[in-house]
Amino acid sequence: MGWNFADVWEVVAEQLPDAPAQVQGERVLSWSEFDRRADGVARALLDAGLGHQAKVAQYLHNAPEYLESLFAAFKAGLVPVNTNYRYGDDELHYLWDNADVEAVVFHATFTERVEAIRDRLPQVRLWLWVDDGAGPCPDWASPYEQAASSDPGRVVADWGRSADDLYLLYTGGTTGKPKGVMWRQGDLFALLNRTAAVRYEGEEGDLDVVRAMLARPGPVQMPACPLMHGTGAFSAFAAMSAGGSVVTLTNRSFDVVELLDTIERERVNAIAIVGDAFAKPMLRSLDAEPDRWDISSLRLVLSSGVMWSEETKQGLLRHHPRMLLADQFSSSEAMGMGTSVSTGDGATRTARFELGANARVIDHEGNDVEPGSGEVGQVAVKGRQPIGYYKDPEKTAATFLEIDGERYSVPGDFAMVEADGSLTLLGRGSVCINTGGEKVYPEEVEEALKTHAGVHDAVVVGVPDERFGEAIAAVVEVTPGAEVAERDLIDHVRARLARYKAPRHLVTVDSIARSPNGKVDYRRLRELATRRVSADA
Repeated sequence: MGWNFADVWEVVAEQLPDAPAQVQGERVLSWSEFDRRADGVARALLDAGLGHQAKVAQYLHNAPEYLESLFAAFKAGLVPVNTNYRYGDDELHYLWDNADVEAVVFHATFTERVEAIRDRLPQVRLWLWVDDGAGPCPDWASPYEQAASSDPGRVVADWGRSADDLYLLYTGGTTGKPKGVMWRQGDLFALLNRTAAVRYEGEEGDLDVVRAMLARPGPVQMPACPLMHGTGAFSAFAAMSAGGSVVTLTNRSFDVVELLDTIERERVNAIAIVGDAFAKPMLRSLDAEPDRWDISSLRLVLSSGVMWSEETKQGLLRHHPRMLLADQFSSSEAMGMGTSVSTGDGATRTARFELGANARVIDHEGNDVEPGSGEVGQVAVKGRQPIGYYKDPEKTAATFLEIDGERYSVPGDFAMVEADGSLTLLGRGSVCINTGGEKVYPEEVEEALKTHAGVHDAVVVGVPDERFGEAIAAVVEVTPGAEVAERDLIDHVRARLARYKAPRHLVTVDSIARSPNGKVDYRRLRELATRRVSADA
């Protein structure tokens, strides 16, 4: 047996039929409606001929249809595939071809892009078109709403459901092609359940335990970041499994006023953000109008994917000291590497994390890095982790290692262990800079730069240098209205880090152009910085 999300969510709908499940603006779907509509979509997928564990792509902005179609896939024993809606034609084709996608659920605004690559994806059996006012449904697609409103009754495929059913999470990382991380539902549910608002005991997936514990609606959760990425999706899964509701914003670009308005209106209990990219605009708005919004319902602000500066945390806590600010050190391939929790009693220093219960920092031979040694190692975490990368045994073997007789996920995150046992994160080794024989990890320098009042965002890259091999260049997005001098920034970093880690070049840009999950295209920015530095020389 074991835990399966569809089984649990159906019990939530049975126990709390009238409680809200999905809210977006004026749209409110109860748990009974959410469940019934997902059955309709599940039936359409099965009627299209999809077999056991066939892949279903969600090519959607945040909206009720995202989790609804994902629920449908889980009901039918199929595999959801997250899709980055910023991808171009070739990237989309690669993703859906690599994932063996047989059905795509897409917003109407993406019709032209889908049309351009549809003939290159003959394996796709069904295109489900979600109306968002961007144009008519093409003749090669089926209206999503028609399926969702069909009311076929409870849908369970002939092959049933299992804890071994997969959720496929594609991650682009900083370089290379996207990789499909294969999560067993049983493992993912168990990990999320450990810190959920309602925690279910046992490993067998006993649904009577769920029934007994769901006496009232659970937390109101807002994934302010995209559901297409793990942070947004996993936080939503946890809230739904606890009988809660998921609130999504209506705007498709980040609107801090809508965010704060929605927190107040819907009495949101928890939000998922992406570090300073979300938190800094929140703080500026709250500082500018401290009496405008009531955010007292917030109990938790969760961030993952990028680091979150101490100054911003402290600023937010001034406006609401009783909330928890949780900075999770996790990745698509490894959950539970570390955490940093800040409260009104004091914010944790940037990039300082406590090592997870199942995590360790190892050297290249698999030995533990000694606390306080100054040695750099990679973070490894054991326990419930993905079973590997889809159709990529080589990358699976390189990332999921056996150490001391146990299986660990080692996705490539570098860190030092301080004397007190805490972690100082240094970023991914794939973007490490070698300058004069010294290794410099960009994220460490980026966080030092972002503590400067004139820096809104920063990315650090290596550019070719005749003397040192590589020189450190800071690509900086300046805070609106501020002026930043190169010498001032270099001195600012030197006051916090070793001198060799300070940038030798400054490149200013209008926008860093982070993706919705906070990641940056290091390759693009490295090329930009190299051109600018060469031109200046």
